[in-house]
Amino acid sequence: MPRFFFSIVSGQHILDDDEGSDLASLDQAIEEARKDARELMSEAILQGHDISEGCVVIRDSARELLKVVPFADALDRKP
Repeated sequence: MPRFFFSIVSGQHILDDDEGSDLASLDQAIEEARKDARELMSEAILQGHDISEGCVVIRDSARELLKVVPFADALDRKP
C-alpha cells in the first residue's frame, strides 16, 4: 500500500507530515486531504479565522508532488 504525505499550507505557515499515511490510492489520499481541510477550516471558523485560501499538498514516499488540494475544494458549494 502506498504511503502519502500531507503538508498543510495556510498563509505563510507550512505544517509538514513526517509520518505519512498508508492509503490504497491517490483518490483515497485526495479524499483524506479534503476531510482534513474541512476539519481545519471548522476549527479556524470557531476561532474567528478564515483559512479558506490554504491548501493540502500531497506527496508520495519519495516526496514528489502528486496533488495540491485547495481548502475551498473541500466544500460542497450548492447554489
